[in-house]
Amino acid sequence: MIVTAKLERVFLLKHNQQERTLSDPSSNFSPQEVMNFYAGTYPILTTSKIEGPEIKDDRLEYRFTTTLGTKG
Repeated sequence: MIVTAKLERVFLLKHNQQERTLSDPSSNFSPQEVMNFYAGTYPILTTSKIEGPEIKDDRLEYRFTTTLGTKG
């Protein structure tokens, strides 16, 4: 028998040298809409891009990445 399950979405953001896990505000939001939702709290998201999803530990992980402020 095949069992299906809906995977939880989480969004990862590296901020101030720490990786933060942001919960999914609404399953109806696209990843871009989630990024816009959190941009008020984390302004760095306005220059970020979305990577993923990657399946880890029975959840879908999206990563918000930016090159702003990096050298080299």
